[in-house]
Amino acid sequence: MPVFLEQNILLIQTKEDNGENMKSTAPYTIVYQDKHIIALNKASGISVGADRWEASKERLDTLLKEDLHADLILRVHRIDNGSSGLVVFAKDTATHKKLSLAFENRIVKKSYIAVVCGRVTWKENLCDLALIPDGNKKHLTIVDSYRGKKSLTRFRFLCSAGSLSVLAAFPETGRQHQIRVHLSKMGHPIVCDRLYGSETPVYLSGFKRAWRGDPFEEKPLISRLALHSESLLLPEYFVTPQENGSCDLLLSAPLPKDMSALITQIKKCGAGIQESALSLAESEPEQ
Repeated sequence: MPVFLEQNILLIQTKEDNGENMKSTAPYTIVYQDKHIIALNKASGISVGADRWEASKERLDTLLKEDLHADLILRVHRIDNGSSGLVVFAKDTATHKKLSLAFENRIVKKSYIAVVCGRVTWKENLCDLALIPDGNKKHLTIVDSYRGKKSLTRFRFLCSAGSLSVLAAFPETGRQHQIRVHLSKMGHPIVCDRLYGSETPVYLSGFKRAWRGDPFEEKPLISRLALHSESLLLPEYFVTPQENGSCDLLLSAPLPKDMSALITQIKKCGAGIQESALSLAESEPEQ
């Protein structure tokens, strides 16, 4: 249900995902739509758009176009195949141009939730390593201080347990795999990241003290990239009745069942602030 957080910010927030939404045949749920845009909560494992290495691979834009029987669905931005969370598509060329420029000019505010390897010792941090695509079939991005493009991600610690930490990430630029590469270079790769860390699944027995389950029957809490696009703030999206007035649109997508279960267990077993990145997105880390 839409809620005004402030006079000029409209929040669109769906209910917490209990796992039923992502059990449908479509690998997404609709967070919000109007005649100009549609915002989805994407499941992990599907590409947002065309993959130049695997042209026949299932992709979200064509699937959405078929499901909605739409004449036009245009990708505005990307999130990684392995990531879950918010992704926005335009329904007309004018909106596509407007939103694409907003992302390109870095005026769209983004927040992510990530579960990473290692016990983070800081409350806030920043990474500004320059990045460039490596150009190989693995889609790798590398750090290159000479040829790389300016890249900036701010991080905030949320909670930790054992050798795992939960972070909020605020990318101010939009390079390929930016959050993943920055965290890896900081010594805290995202769990189950086969490109920049280890794809080893996470088990409760790995961080819960005095765990007494059956090691032969235990199932992993998560076995995919633990990165979720939680919120997007689209500036001046709505025109208000007031003269020259406008309203920002804040979209929020709940964590999928696997990440929600993992973070719940980390909170129970460890310590830290128990906030969502959504609240943090409204008050960004200090410059």
